[in-house]
Amino acid sequence: MSDFNDLSTPATLLATRRSGKARDMVAPGPDAAALRAILSAAMRVPDHGKLAPWRFVVISDDRRAALSDAMVAAYAAEKPAAGRLEIDAIRGFALQAPCLVVVMAQPEPASHIPEWEQLLSVGAACGLLCVAAHAHGFVANWLTGWAAYAPAITALIGEPGERVAGYVFIGTPAKPLEERPRPNYDAVVRVW
Repeated sequence: MSDFNDLSTPATLLATRRSGKARDMVAPGPDAAALRAILSAAMRVPDHGKLAPWRFVVISDDRRAALSDAMVAAYAAEKPAAGRLEIDAIRGFALQAPCLVVVMAQPEPASHIPEWEQLLSVGAACGLLCVAAHAHGFVANWLTGWAAYAPAITALIGEPGERVAGYVFIGTPAKPLEERPRPNYDAVVRVW
């Protein structure tokens, strides 16, 4: 695990979490025990009705190339005029970072809990997954883009009725992370 931040207090942990670029992540990534702890923590999100409307699909190392090939084939089928740079970007997407977890949204339509609340729980699971990776000394990057909306890819890795909420890449930053501008507190917080 990386020690790129002082995570000695919960306040420090939360105040220092930031995304790293998936393409800039190197090994090590979480081992099986660390990944289990990270995913178990991500499951502890608010979940009205205890529906667990999210699933985690861990893409094993031996399946990453197959996922990449499937993405290229699906992209080329959807966009036959795609150029080499587009195809290369799609080819490399699933191969970034040492670890890849696909978060699937699976709202329960028959539930009395509104779908909107279920989807908020899915988003919370994605966010907490990133925080949990940070707590274990790794960096995470939650990405969407074409791969999150491609029906062929969703059908390949998901179950019927699921949608991709995001691809969460986890690894060690190859270089120190730069802080990005954050919203001004007074611009986004108001007392009513």
